[in-house]
Amino acid sequence: MPSEAEARPARLTVGVVGAGRVGPALAAALKLAGHRPVAASGVSDLSRRRAATLLPDVPLVEPKEVLARADLVLLTVPDDALPGLVTGLAETGAVRPGQLIVHTSGRYGTGVLEPALRAGALPLALHPAMTFTGTAVDVQRLAGCSFGVTAPEQLRMAAEALVIEMGGEPEWIDEAARPLYHAGLAIGANHLVTLVAQSMELLRAAGVEEPGRMLGPLLGAALDNALRAGDGALTGPVARGDAGTVTAHLAELRKHSPQAVASYLAMARATADRAIANGMLKPEFAEALLEVLADGGPR
Repeated sequence: MPSEAEARPARLTVGVVGAGRVGPALAAALKLAGHRPVAASGVSDLSRRRAATLLPDVPLVEPKEVLARADLVLLTVPDDALPGLVTGLAETGAVRPGQLIVHTSGRYGTGVLEPALRAGALPLALHPAMTFTGTAVDVQRLAGCSFGVTAPEQLRMAAEALVIEMGGEPEWIDEAARPLYHAGLAIGANHLVTLVAQSMELLRAAGVEEPGRMLGPLLGAALDNALRAGDGALTGPVARGDAGTVTAHLAELRKHSPQAVASYLAMARATADRAIANGMLKPEFAEALLEVLADGGPR
């Protein structure tokens, strides 16, 4: 018996410009919802292999040809490349009136799609708040994933419907708030990876054979607590005002991992500020700690 998606006719042909980690996964999710991927573009060998895995039998063509074949076009290129791409496609006449042009940048709203809008396209900004691997697991992770959605009011229902069809949850973001929204996600996700990688390096240097196994339960609990309680989940020497412990940390970091000192100090200062602001760290305990952080610890 055919699946539900296979049993109903495809409603939109889908094209992907920029077969990085995001585009093929979103197109594969749209295929599950009954749409039909028909073309993709990719430059590197890796992107071509990725497209072949997630979008089998979908031809790889030039971006202009992707637009010629698709009703719905996903522009999934790096943020800095997006304005030039949109302008170039519009100036060459690749954009058709009534065509849905969707970008997945967190930074931009629909303003960046103005050249396509002038050519008669329907502009949507749909940013999945998810980190992508470029593998089939990404399609599964879209279930329940929040999308930052920006679109003209008359296209709001269409934008939200597409997100729901991909398994996501639409979250409306005003055009002017897109950079702030994206900064919030970058601080939480991108910086987390850097912090965890640094932590694993330090634990290995201290003789821990499986730092990932040690950190997994700790970081999982810390994340869960932070999502539930915010600053109320702060623990550790900075939140307690243990200046002596922080001094010892900095001394060891300068000997064994000097490249980690700057990030330790920056996060410790931010943590101290938040702990003081919410009353967790009393001024009498904060003074010595703040002196250590201002001085940068022993050299």
